[in-house]
Amino acid sequence: MAPHQVFLFACAIALVASLSMVSSEVIEHSFHVQNLTVNRLCRRQVITAVNGSLPGPTLRVREGDTLVVHVFNKSPYDLTIHWHGVFQLLSGWADGPEFATQCAIRPGKSYTYRFNLTGQEGTLWWHAHVSWLRATVHGALIIRPKYGRSFPFPKPYREVPILLGEWWNANVVDVENEGLATGAAPNNSDAYTINGQPGDLYPCSSNKTYKLIVKQGKTYLLRVINAALNNQLFFKIANHNMKVVAVDAAYTNPYITDVVVVAPGQTTDVLLTANQAPASYYMAANPYVSVAGVPFDNLTTTGIIVYEGANPSSTPKMPILPAFNDTPTAHKFFTNLTGLVSGPFWIPPPRQVDEQMFITIGLGLVACGKAGNATCAGPNGQRLAASMNNASFQFPTKMSMLEAFFNNVNGIYTTDFPDQPPLKFDYTNPNNSFNPAIIMTTKSTKVKKLKFNATVEIVMQNTALIGVENHPIHLHGFNFHVLAQGFGNYNPTIDRKKFNLFNPQERNTIAVPVGGWAVVRFRANNPGVWLMHCHLDVHLPWGLATAFVVENGPTLSTRLPPPPPDLPKCSSP
Repeated sequence: MAPHQVFLFACAIALVASLSMVSSEVIEHSFHVQNLTVNRLCRRQVITAVNGSLPGPTLRVREGDTLVVHVFNKSPYDLTIHWHGVFQLLSGWADGPEFATQCAIRPGKSYTYRFNLTGQEGTLWWHAHVSWLRATVHGALIIRPKYGRSFPFPKPYREVPILLGEWWNANVVDVENEGLATGAAPNNSDAYTINGQPGDLYPCSSNKTYKLIVKQGKTYLLRVINAALNNQLFFKIANHNMKVVAVDAAYTNPYITDVVVVAPGQTTDVLLTANQAPASYYMAANPYVSVAGVPFDNLTTTGIIVYEGANPSSTPKMPILPAFNDTPTAHKFFTNLTGLVSGPFWIPPPRQVDEQMFITIGLGLVACGKAGNATCAGPNGQRLAASMNNASFQFPTKMSMLEAFFNNVNGIYTTDFPDQPPLKFDYTNPNNSFNPAIIMTTKSTKVKKLKFNATVEIVMQNTALIGVENHPIHLHGFNFHVLAQGFGNYNPTIDRKKFNLFNPQERNTIAVPVGGWAVVRFRANNPGVWLMHCHLDVHLPWGLATAFVVENGPTLSTRLPPPPPDLPKCSSP
């Protein structure tokens, strides 16, 4: 080897060694949140957006990095940002949901989020956690392996975020407020989107349809995120299979499929190999709607996979999408996923359980008004509500629950959320729909208190009080193992035998089957206040939520630190 080659080789070795020694970096970004006028569906619409784009900026970090994001709220609305799926180990003040872990960043104000990304790799995302602003205030958060460590699958040629969204020809805050004022369901969206664009099948949209140029024979890692507010979505690519390798930033055993199902809040990483003839192929998404008899946006959004060298004038091939109510296809996808035991952060599901909870979830009604003679636009002249164990969650307004926890302030929440529903009944029997004896609920701010490091098992049971529906339930601050899921009423004698305690999938958002149940288990090893709520934004303000208050651990390293001095307060500016 020539001397100059020896020198270059030595330099390369030194560079690799230095990179492998880098354990973490501080990654810094600025979010400028303000009004943006965009053209969609043949009209101009003012939206709230980050840094002038929809979706907002993609944040790319490596496992172990510290992320610092300066948020400048130049919009007319209160604002917080939630880092969906981030564990926030001992950094619960940065989790983001309004009145849970912080109060809002007021218009004209700013706040800096700072947190570490430890023990996670894969695709997460960030979004506003105030009203319906997350319809346009969202973006991808990608955590790659730290230097010196590789994916547990062959390195892809390229990584591509695919954000599925929902679009209204209206101000989304006004849409939500109108629904809340009348007590009825808000208006449905006017389109679905892929990376912010509706696609060829919508009017005035074809010239901006999202396109991905691929090289034949190369493999691409598609990071699919469902950022829609109220709809689960089927996702397919014409003539191509996909290999699922991760969900919710947790690696899975490879699973080959021609269709992916993602509920709002969920992410799915798939490997796509460009192994077809050079041409154009549609990627497409349409809704999975499990509730019967309810109007919805029954349309399809498209993007285009274009092979290099393909005829630019050729018409893309369209995949055959599932019917909107194809529950067997959705259930097959969700239940065929298993965790990758050999993955870098795999932790077996705990075998011993300290807290067992049975939680009914679904829609109901609350009285229309205090006077008792008012009439609302919901069923039976009442106001639609949602509940867990018949407790319809209401956020506090005086201070955040985390601040109340840290300072031992009473009167902000109560710790009497029930471990069991107050009444046992035939939960999924449609004959109980609108049963006046059980359909009414009441508002409260009830939470469940947990000892540090307690193991919690939750049976989530759907109900049929106002129809039956697949509910995506998201837990902040933790991943949980999905032990089993099925249809009908959960039967512990039979269904516990179905538990997967060897390689269950890990998630932060579980799509509880329509008219069915799911069992999850997690370890409460992170002190703070952590929401558990439905990620259909139509249901969160209706009260389909609760929270876990996890007590401090025995040592300084297991206690929640004090809040940042500039944490926004709930008092008026």
